[in-house]
Amino acid sequence: MTDRTVLYQSVGAVLAHFDVDIEAATLTRRTSITLPSNVQYVWPHPSRKFVYVSTSDAASGNTPVPGVMHRICALRVASDGSLALHGEPQPLPSRPIHHCVNPAGTHVLCAFNNPSNVTVHPINTDGTLGPRVEQKTKVDVGVYAHQVVVAPSNRIVIFPARGNDAKEGKPEDPGAIKVFGFDDGQLTDAQNIIGGRNGFDYRPRHVDFHPTRPWMYANIESQNELHMHRLNATGDRLEAKPAFTMTTLSGVRDPGLRQTTSAIHVHPSGHFVYAANRADSTVECDGKRVFAGGENSIAVFAIDQASGEPRRIQNVDPLTHHVRTFGIDPSGRLLVAASIRDMWTHYGGETRLAPAGLSVFRIGADGRLELVRKYDVELNGKLQWWAGMMGL
Repeated sequence: MTDRTVLYQSVGAVLAHFDVDIEAATLTRRTSITLPSNVQYVWPHPSRKFVYVSTSDAASGNTPVPGVMHRICALRVASDGSLALHGEPQPLPSRPIHHCVNPAGTHVLCAFNNPSNVTVHPINTDGTLGPRVEQKTKVDVGVYAHQVVVAPSNRIVIFPARGNDAKEGKPEDPGAIKVFGFDDGQLTDAQNIIGGRNGFDYRPRHVDFHPTRPWMYANIESQNELHMHRLNATGDRLEAKPAFTMTTLSGVRDPGLRQTTSAIHVHPSGHFVYAANRADSTVECDGKRVFAGGENSIAVFAIDQASGEPRRIQNVDPLTHHVRTFGIDPSGRLLVAASIRDMWTHYGGETRLAPAGLSVFRIGADGRLELVRKYDVELNGKLQWWAGMMGL
């Protein structure tokens, strides 16, 4: 039972804790903790007594600046939601882009994008982290991994390797969803899911699972698509071809603008799935780089409970730009979306700053979103890189 809902939000190396009032749809900032370097991702232990936080001093993306401090940290969660370091952080080989805890709560798996890589750390009985598990075999990690998540069966790992679009004379890198077998911290190659044209025009970014049915939903970044893959009866193999493919956009994608997806989450009821669309291209105007256009929205899909087919029913504006992460509270009544940066805009002959923010939505019985309020966030030159909710 969830007695209290909290939201955690990162700006740079600071991870802040907010109390969430579900009925009032409000966020109240309480405490914060400063990590060794910039927060990359956060994932709770199934017990909700600990969270695991990956950090790095490297810049994001395909940067030539690799950084020198990369860590995976265990944090203890107090009854009021406040956080404290728990044991010694474990070193990582490079900047982690994502990590997860397996459903059994025994391991933390980290994904790295540049270069593509994966690591596994054991979780000790006291919640602290142990040294990296040495792998007996080398798995195929593809190009530019973007997520690592263990399927509900606890037997396979889903590892979207996004690839890269062609840019500045560099040819396109194909994408794939890698599937690894998972046994006591050891990884083995199991499947290689290749969409698009043999991996070209195919940028799988993140996946999430239906809570009770053998269905996996994947957002395909540069194509702004939602794919649904079925799992077999034992939950250890994916159907290679998606059963359903839907656009995440409300309109026609403009090829001249940077238009991508980001996070994807299935509603706790399993009746809906949500995906974020983001656009952040800019043009010169009045001496500033201002928003050039595109769709920033949360796409809402109703899931057919017989077939798993997603049907898009809404695209809603979060009143902010480039939502990278969002979370749904355990009761399924609120969604909070976090944008990573401020954006200058130009409308009606006026140039204005649209601050980064936390956009709070009510989730209706039909899954549709209603924007209640937006909290502006002061970045002070940092990025609001992650936000999510959990019950205590």
